[in-house]
Amino acid sequence: MKIVLASRNKHKIEEWEATLKKYIDGVEILSLDDVGIYGDIEEDGETFEENALIKARAAAVSGYISIGEDSGLEVTALGGEPGVYSARYAGEHGNDRANNELLLSRLEGKADRSARFVCVIGCIFPDREGDGECFRGETSGVIINEYRGNGGFGYDPLFYYEPMCKTFSEMSGEEKNSISHRGKAIEIFAKRLAELKN
Repeated sequence: MKIVLASRNKHKIEEWEATLKKYIDGVEILSLDDVGIYGDIEEDGETFEENALIKARAAAVSGYISIGEDSGLEVTALGGEPGVYSARYAGEHGNDRANNELLLSRLEGKADRSARFVCVIGCIFPDREGDGECFRGETSGVIINEYRGNGGFGYDPLFYYEPMCKTFSEMSGEEKNSISHRGKAIEIFAKRLAELKN
């Protein structure tokens, strides 16, 4: 079974393939480059679901099962910010330090520090009618005031997961994958794939 992931990130492709193989034998994940799709995909949706499906539709011209993924942080006291703007919250895409500093400044004086990481996988099945399907995974935690840990990326050093008494940055890759929003979304997606395969 070949699936196109709307990404050019080799590490992400390998991670996806390794995770899906836990659930389904013989899965091969292809990148956009592998199927000759070039250029940037404009993610202009207002929700994780919209952006995930925008990416999946861009990959769907390949004719294979196609998936797109969008993820981010939603903070309760900030009305769900940064949400779909998580990677560019402070303006510059991928500036983790600036994003974290802006988040902390906006949370000053707020008693409610609850937050959740969200990952949505959008999927287009070439042989099925409709606009595609979405699979959502969430992990709840709280935003702390200090950076803790050296692993991970993005908001991981500030996102404290109470059941493990650690931030995402303090966890091993295996620990994080076992409880992460992405891991949960991939598991739901894999179960749906398995249903279709049988």
